[in-house]
Amino acid sequence: MKIATFNINGIKARIDALTYWLTESQPDVAVLQEIKSVDDAFPREHFEDMGYIVETHGQKSFNGVAILSKLPLEDVTRGLPGDPEDEQARWIEATVMGDRPVRVCGLYLPNGNPAPGPKYDYKLAWMERLKARAADLLAGEDPAVMCGDYNIIPQDEDAARPDAWREDALARPESRAAFRQILNLGFTEAFRATTTAPGHYSFWDYQRGAYDRNDGIRIDHHLLTPQAADLLTNCWIEAEVRGREKPSDHVPVWIELAA
Repeated sequence: MKIATFNINGIKARIDALTYWLTESQPDVAVLQEIKSVDDAFPREHFEDMGYIVETHGQKSFNGVAILSKLPLEDVTRGLPGDPEDEQARWIEATVMGDRPVRVCGLYLPNGNPAPGPKYDYKLAWMERLKARAADLLAGEDPAVMCGDYNIIPQDEDAARPDAWREDALARPESRAAFRQILNLGFTEAFRATTTAPGHYSFWDYQRGAYDRNDGIRIDHHLLTPQAADLLTNCWIEAEVRGREKPSDHVPVWIELAA
C-alpha cells in the first residue's frame, strides 16, 4: 500500500497539477491538505472518474483536508476530537481496507505564527488534542498512520538554514517539544526511520528562488504506530514535483507499507 501526503495549496489552483501527479505516480491513497474548498465545491466526480474514493472535510477559502483512495474506506470521521467549538477543518481519518486494514489520519496542523500570540496558543492546544488522539490510536494496537502537513521542523537538519527559523512557530522549542511528546508515546517518524541525512525537504517558499537553491524545510511527516512501523518498507520525498508548472509550495511525501 503506497500512501502519499500532499499539501496541494488549493484544489482550484492545482487541479491540473494534482491530476497529472495522480496519473503519473498512482498512489493507492493520497492524503491532501489545504484543499481550500467547501465539501460541495470539491471536484469529487473528477477524481472518482480516475478511480478514487473521495472523502473531504472542507472549509471555505482556508484549510481543508481530504483522502483519495483506490481502496475501500470505512469508518470515516472528521474533526480532531477534544474541542467541539473548533470550526477549522484540519483533520480527517478513515480505515483503508487493503490486505491488512490501516487507519489513515490526515492532518493540517496550525502554522502558529506570529509566535508568541493567540495563533501560537491555538497551535500548542491543537497539538495537545493530537497527542490525546495519538494515544487512543496506540491503545487500539492496530496499524495506524498520522500523516500530513505538521508545520513542524523537528530538528536542525530539517532546515537548510536552521538559524533563520529559531523564533518561528515551526521550530520554536515548545513546538519541537510537543512533537517529541507525541513521538515518545511510541510512534515512528517514517522518514527518519529510513534516512538520517540532512538536505531533504518537503517545502520551499515561492520567493527568492528557494527551490532552485534547495533552501527548504521538512514539515510534512508520517507518524506510524508500532503495528504500522512493522509494515514500513520505504519512505521518500518526491521533491521533483516542486519544479513542475504551477506547483504547490509542498511536495508529496510517501510511505510504502506491506499491507
